[in-house]
Amino acid sequence: MTEQGVRWTADQVLALAPDAASRKAGSKLGAAGPWSDTGGDEGAIWGLCKGSGSKPYQTVVDIAGSTGPAYKCSCPSRKFPCKHALGLLLLWTGADDWGSAPEAPAWAEEWLTGRRKRAAEKPAAPARRDQGAPADPAAQRRADIRAQQRAERVSAGATELEQRLSDLLRGGLAGAEQAGYGLWEETAARMVDAQAPGLAARVRELGPVATSGPGWPLRLLEECALIHLLDQGWLHRSDLPPGLATTVRARIGLPTPADGPTERDQWLVLAQYDTADTKLTTRRIWLYGTGSGRTALLLSYGAAGRPPALALPVGLAFDAELSAHPGPAQLRAELGERFSAPVPTAARPSAVTTSEATARYGTALRDDPWLDSWPVTLGPVIPAPLPDGSGWQLADADGGLAVPITASAPAAPPGLWRLVALSGGAPVTVFGECGHRGFTPLAAWPQGPGETVALC
Repeated sequence: MTEQGVRWTADQVLALAPDAASRKAGSKLGAAGPWSDTGGDEGAIWGLCKGSGSKPYQTVVDIAGSTGPAYKCSCPSRKFPCKHALGLLLLWTGADDWGSAPEAPAWAEEWLTGRRKRAAEKPAAPARRDQGAPADPAAQRRADIRAQQRAERVSAGATELEQRLSDLLRGGLAGAEQAGYGLWEETAARMVDAQAPGLAARVRELGPVATSGPGWPLRLLEECALIHLLDQGWLHRSDLPPGLATTVRARIGLPTPADGPTERDQWLVLAQYDTADTKLTTRRIWLYGTGSGRTALLLSYGAAGRPPALALPVGLAFDAELSAHPGPAQLRAELGERFSAPVPTAARPSAVTTSEATARYGTALRDDPWLDSWPVTLGPVIPAPLPDGSGWQLADADGGLAVPITASAPAAPPGLWRLVALSGGAPVTVFGECGHRGFTPLAAWPQGPGETVALC
């Protein structure tokens, strides 16, 4: 349980916001003015927030829930957490003498009791088949038939895509510039029909390449080559080593359940950020096992315009179990049972030099040629402008090499300026994603003791 004397920071609270608008609105409610009857126990906080109506909004946050922070508010917002929950958490983080209501009011107690009762009664996860759980033969046969039918559709889609790539190269890349986005959108739709969402996503990314500035033909050719490699990997998957075959399945978009061994550790939340398209919002949460030294990635999804349900405060650590997805790297994992609420920790990932970081990315490419980036922690490094003034880089503090900072989201531009301000010309430690486009900083720490600074 979280003791009231152990508070989160404002940055850790704001990292839970589902979007920028909620972050801004919640910040305005982080003062005592609109709040009354605030209070809390060792695992929850509550309060009444004056709104535009005659009745104040009833807001309660379960900080120490077994499934992570949870929120309940009587406002009509469909966002979780809403601005009132964010405001209450911000008020709690900055209050020296927290709360005037030491006992939970009935409306808060009812929700907290029901939530914790449901968590206690939640049935245990069924045993995996590799642990000896019997399978229904008829159901297994039906599943095998469906899997075979999908594999045949994917193969037909990959064969069609190969023909389209051949036609493009035979006719010349200039045709892609003339065709615009329509060519790739229609091809991506065909891959969706073939039940190969991974192929569809990679094809859709080809649309903007022809308008990306000088050198676009080479970039388009490189991306087409990677798609061709993925097509061929799928069509010849029976000839591949098991690990690479699993990677191909995942890149094609076929499900890969988390059937790896369960690992319990104190997991430090390194970073959390969202990417969105017209149909889906994807949340990426990077974790670091303070005991095992393992880096893991949690993915959660929400419909377009709706944030994913899972949110964790950056810079805090919690005791939990993770199960790895198959594959050579086993970065992606599923969050299992949690045994504690997030609490502050002094643990940090081990840092490497910029040359070691790029070498690790190169090694990872051997097992997954379609890998865009690899999680690494750089340090000590100093952010500095590129010599031509076109951007920024992270340079080894001992005068070694440097890596350019990517100019794209999620870290720029606010996160970049936060990183520069944290450094002030002095060395810092930075966690992020290192890839062929450069390094994307996601979190940073000053030299010596200091809290995690979220950069996205």
